[in-house]
Amino acid sequence: MQKITGRLLSWASLLEENTEQQARTTAAMPFVFPHVALMPDAHLGLGATVGSVIPTLGAVMPAAVGVDIGCGMIAVRTQFTRAELPEDLQPLREQIERAIPLSAGATNRKIVATAAPRIAELETMAEAAGFDPAGALKGWRNQLGTLGSGNHFIEVSVDEEDRVWLFLHSGSRGVGNRIAQRHIAIAKAAMTTWWIELADPDLAYLVEGTPEFDRYVAELRWAQHFALLNREEMMDRVVRQLSEVMGQPVDERERINCHHNFTQREEHWGKSVWVSRKGAIQARTGQLGLIPGSMGTASYVVEGRGNKPSLESSPHGAGRMYSRSAARRTFTHEQLRAAMVGIEYRDTDAFLDEIPAAYKPIDQVMEDARDLVTIRHTLRQVVNVKGD
Repeated sequence: MQKITGRLLSWASLLEENTEQQARTTAAMPFVFPHVALMPDAHLGLGATVGSVIPTLGAVMPAAVGVDIGCGMIAVRTQFTRAELPEDLQPLREQIERAIPLSAGATNRKIVATAAPRIAELETMAEAAGFDPAGALKGWRNQLGTLGSGNHFIEVSVDEEDRVWLFLHSGSRGVGNRIAQRHIAIAKAAMTTWWIELADPDLAYLVEGTPEFDRYVAELRWAQHFALLNREEMMDRVVRQLSEVMGQPVDERERINCHHNFTQREEHWGKSVWVSRKGAIQARTGQLGLIPGSMGTASYVVEGRGNKPSLESSPHGAGRMYSRSAARRTFTHEQLRAAMVGIEYRDTDAFLDEIPAAYKPIDQVMEDARDLVTIRHTLRQVVNVKGD
């Protein structure tokens, strides 16, 4: 850990100047208490830095949560070992790709049996919160159990004992994005109404005790739960596909599901604060979490160490070093193929912006996080599924 200013602490050994400046700007907001914690994977984001933990008193900045509300990870440890998997893993990858709609805007053609009770749960929750999610996205029900694109993925991995894990990364899809965008716009309009000038307009905030704040928090909590259930639904489908390939049911030995784009009320330094983790996971003492590497590199199952200055947090992944457009200009399809040797994946240059070299080295990120989490398992992919 290093102190950059009195209100900004950083665990990042690799930190670009513009990222640091963005974090400084966020830390200077008057309601930040006691400081912003910058994680090892920190990189430039919209308004607030991706890989930052932002505690606030009496206000929340919607852009500091991010537009993929509730985005996170889920992992399941199975009873199988690598030696028991088929030698040819392409059929397993293709079955997963058929079972789960991939890519931006993808939807299910019908609501399947496992999704129905989850949708009913979300309908009940929305009714209790007093809003209709269809106002944000009419077809939200058909997006439950879909992956999305970008850095979202589904993987079959093996740990240090060659035990097989199922691992995936996704969030609240189109409905969460629409909810986030609407409330970012509402916050910006409030700044105009009250003649409040900000160093960055995307740091617009909502004040606790106002109808706008209450509405945002209600819809935010719903979107976070959508994201959690979306991951559960997809994982159930992945489990089913593996069961079919293996010819026997999957015995789930562990299941871990955690957000890394979210806000919740917590107690820190004797005060009740809203903690917005934008690209960070909660890491209380003994709490299990998931930190994925980039496409083609290791991922980790971790246990929190309850580090107080970090507000009991840890990184959520590797963190980009190249923007998507810069990665496409810099790297080649052949370099992507070389990085993915030994992993079953869909060989296309559509994934070039996800090449591991576009990200910070995950080993360095984990070294920087050594006082935040303890590594419990190191996972290596054998199958990778992504959306274009």
